[in-house]
Amino acid sequence: MKKHILCLLLFLIGFSAKSEIWLPSILSDNMVLQQNSKAMIWGWSTQTTEKIVVTGSWNNQAVETKVHQGKWSLELPTPSHGGPYTISIKGHQEIVLENILIGEVWLCSGQSNMQWSANNGFDNAEEEVKAANYPNIRFFTVPRHGAITPQDDAPGQWSACTPETMRDFSAVGYFFGRELKEKLDIPVGLINSSWGGTPVEIWSPANSVKNPELLKEASLEIAENSWYDRSPGFAYNAMIHPLAPFTIAGYLWYQGESNRQNADYYYKTFPMLIESWREEWGNPNLPFYYVQIAPFDYENNNSEDIAPAIVRDAQLKTMDVLDHTGMVVTNDIGNLKNIHPGNKQEVGRRLALWALAKTYGLSDIDPSGPTFKSMEIRKNKALVTFEHTGGELQAKGKEIKEFYIAGEDHRFFPAKAKIKGDMVELSSKEVKKPVAVRFAFSDIALPNLFGKNGLPASAFRTDNWELE
Repeated sequence: MKKHILCLLLFLIGFSAKSEIWLPSILSDNMVLQQNSKAMIWGWSTQTTEKIVVTGSWNNQAVETKVHQGKWSLELPTPSHGGPYTISIKGHQEIVLENILIGEVWLCSGQSNMQWSANNGFDNAEEEVKAANYPNIRFFTVPRHGAITPQDDAPGQWSACTPETMRDFSAVGYFFGRELKEKLDIPVGLINSSWGGTPVEIWSPANSVKNPELLKEASLEIAENSWYDRSPGFAYNAMIHPLAPFTIAGYLWYQGESNRQNADYYYKTFPMLIESWREEWGNPNLPFYYVQIAPFDYENNNSEDIAPAIVRDAQLKTMDVLDHTGMVVTNDIGNLKNIHPGNKQEVGRRLALWALAKTYGLSDIDPSGPTFKSMEIRKNKALVTFEHTGGELQAKGKEIKEFYIAGEDHRFFPAKAKIKGDMVELSSKEVKKPVAVRFAFSDIALPNLFGKNGLPASAFRTDNWELE
């Protein structure tokens, strides 16, 4: 009898040692929670029916929930920005998260130009590293990895911005966050989940997009390779889905170069990604600000290569089909010999302009350069009107470059361009009756048209002809 009692005690001791509450990696010391929100807090427990009590030190008001089938979640109301605070998560054991800030949280994603860090090198990188002492900017980086099914957790840890941590973090994300910190004087949390060389398809949930078959069809146009699986959802499952409960202010996206392989699909696959992410976060209005890919000589000085221009056009048109989106144009800060342009500071700043203007309501900022509005044909001239000019178009240089016009034969010729307020007048001796205009529509186009705010005009086309 004593032997049986001893065995039972040993069993209970062993069970107790394994009994625990745990959290996803994204919920940890040093994190930033979204201000003025109902921040999602969640985790797991080996006690299948226990009560979980979560308390934030900013008001010491407890919020309760119960474990269901080993998982629990609740919404924790957050105040305006501030900190540091602690958060207590208590069940049959207690977890205390420390050095928590309340501020603005943004998810940064895409391929290598978002992944790029000071370790990879950019303009004035070492000077920027030395100056990167911002304890109220916090970083979380998701390691590059994929999965064939959606995962519950992704490894990583929050850290304060120091020269050592900034060196490894997304440069674009950092410069965006620094601009927000300086302009708004609030803590900023930045989550970097990006992977060089990846196409949009693997960042989209395979089955919950609007058109799963189209997504799969598009993925088959991507060449197989050794560093990622081209299947839809491969990066999403491991690097986005585990983050989705975490409350954020919005998304930053820098990607598209890899979709040169199936550029025509990008008109649909990119908006599908945005809609699917918003659906995953349960908020159809979450801001999604992104970078239009920069000029680069993909095809050895081949001005006829328009696949990158198709991607840019799809990126431009996404703003027309989805609200709460904004695009940064980079055709003035690209590098035809380097697919990773060095001026990451300006990319981050331009992304921040969108957030400051559209998310944080600074009405004196127009975050956009000139974009195509309309075209009118007058005899042998095409008159193109732009929006977001600030009342004045500007050309840097004696001649306005990269405008082309075509007649009914679909043959495009370089156009002579004249600025007239917010309009550009185009003509060509080779085109007597113009019907279509294209601007900066090739991989190596380096246009020089800007708005009064100094931001460049986006590439565009007025035709819907089949692209060859």
